[in-house]
Order: sequence, then structure tokens, then C-alpha cells
Amino acid sequence: MEACKQRFKTRYVRLPDLLLELEMARNDGTYKKVQGKYANPLLLIIDEWLLLKPNESEQHDILEPLHRRRKRSSSIFCSQYDSNGWYDQLGGDNSLLAEAIIDRIKYDGFKINIVPTDPANYKSMREVYGMDPALSE
Repeated sequence: MEACKQRFKTRYVRLPDLLLELEMARNDGTYKKVQGKYANPLLLIIDEWLLLKPNESEQHDILEPLHRRRKRSSSIFCSQYDSNGWYDQLGGDNSLLAEAIIDRIKYDGFKINIVPTDPANYKSMREVYGMDPALSE
């Protein structure tokens, strides 16, 4: 919120929406333009980070804007997964791009874990929406 108040160019996107937009852009010839849309803001906020495992094409779509943003802008990744599990969620040792993506995120990065103010009454978003809470483990 503070970045917006300070008038920094900021963009928010859910990762599933970003990947869908890039796939459509690839098909209609606007891929480079859409990549720039996410590479250029001073602050990019990606929500639902790695909620689903991306395939190889989607991993490439993730890597490109992160590579372009490196050392010149900031990114916030909002995820339900502990960052130690991101490599595996990206395909782990079976993915050629997993290490490259993680490198671009963790280099000069800061990790902020948000913990509930009342742990006794904490409910995950999966529970709130009636999904199986076992899926979050």
C-alpha cells in the first residue's frame, strides 16, 4: 500500500491470471508487450504464487519477467507454501528452469512470514472456502 501512496508504479496479479494472459499473448502475437507489462513496474506483486505446479512453458513465462526485473525493481511473492518448498513446486531436479527462477527470487531477497495474531482460532484460506485442509501440508 505504501508503494502506491508514494506513487511508485505498482502492478498486482495472481500467478494463474499472469500465466493465462501470457499464453493468450503468445497465441495473438502480443507476448513481448505483455511480458513488458509485468517486467516494467517498480513493484510487482504476484499473489497465489505456485498455488499450482507450473509446466515447462509456464516456468519460462515466469523466468522472463523475473530476469528482466532483477536488480532494478522489486517483487513480492504471496504464497501459502513455505519458500523452502518452492523449488520442488517448480519441478525440482526434473526442471531445468526451477533453479534459475529461485536464483532470481532469492538473490537480494527478504522473507517475511505472516503469522496469525490468534493462532488458536487460525483458519487457512482452504478451510474458509471449504477445501480439504490436508492439501495445505
